Amino acid sequence: MLNPARLLACIILAAPPAWAALPFAVAPVKYQMADTGYSTEATVEAVKQSTIAAQVAGRVSAVNFDAGDYVKAGSVIVRLSAQELSSAVAGSRAQVAQADATLANARANYERQQQLFQQKFISQAALDRATAEFRAAEAAARAARAGVGQTAAVSGYTVITAPYSGVVAARHVEVGETVAPGTPLMTGFDPKDMRVIANIPQYKLAEVKASPRVAVEIPSLNKWIDAAGVTVLPSADAATHTVKVRIDLPTNLEGVIPGMFARAHFSVGSARKLTIPSSAVVRRSEITAVYVVKDDKVGLRQIRLGTPNGRGQVEVLAGLNPGDVIALDPVKAGIYAKSAANQPAK
Repeated sequence: MLNPARLLACIILAAPPAWAALPFAVAPVKYQMADTGYSTEATVEAVKQSTIAAQVAGRVSAVNFDAGDYVKAGSVIVRLSAQELSSAVAGSRAQVAQADATLANARANYERQQQLFQQKFISQAALDRATAEFRAAEAAARAARAGVGQTAAVSGYTVITAPYSGVVAARHVEVGETVAPGTPLMTGFDPKDMRVIANIPQYKLAEVKASPRVAVEIPSLNKWIDAAGVTVLPSADAATHTVKVRIDLPTNLEGVIPGMFARAHFSVGSARKLTIPSSAVVRRSEITAVYVVKDDKVGLRQIRLGTPNGRGQVEVLAGLNPGDVIALDPVKAGIYAKSAANQPAK
């Protein structure tokens, strides 16, 4: 015959907890091994980002792309109209024709003088003079041809092409504007390759260099990204005594754009911490809290949090104890907390 006390214990163990029927998921608070380290603010930037500027003076005749457009490498993004460059190219070609004619005449004279010298009809001085004129004509012809090449190259600067495939970040000119050399025309970046720039105090440099892992948090996207690589620049800022760190991100990240605010989390070890999912936290003004489930009742409890980690967990410094049950969906828990089912019985 089964012992009554043992039977009661079995019934208690088999009975589901009171919060099992709640319309949202819950989980007990417990200690877990979590990363420890140093966190700092950072900024997202593109590995390839540049502003294309005019190399010659001229009038903008065409702007083929606008901000937000995707541009393939080699595509014409801006055209300039520079009439004086066309005239300069024509003038250079005319100088080449003139120099070629002078060279042909000097060569013919040099050859005649050579024949006359061999027949002893002229002196060595006369031959030397003809030779010098021929060499000078050759040099003038080479200079004229070089001038044509340079003028043609400068004329090519009126057609501005994309140096790499990417997205237009800003358009700085409109059709009809007159630009000078150095005037910004268009800014673009390659969205495939992004990185994060962080400044760390120099006293943290040794820890960061020894850090085996780095995670990047993008708060606006609620996204955590494991770094693909870390480069510590070999110089410090004399004013702030900080060192710049470049954190490479994986390629083709959705939604990550230059200028975004980020946080860099450098892991230098691990420790046993009381953690909860970051998604369970309720933030109202300056209050940080979670919905705690006790029996079948739900209540909001204020807590104090520590540093989050890359696994979507955040350390609890005060307000919760191991074994407390919290709601994983604060929205549904908040609705339930205001419902009649959560009100005390009269």
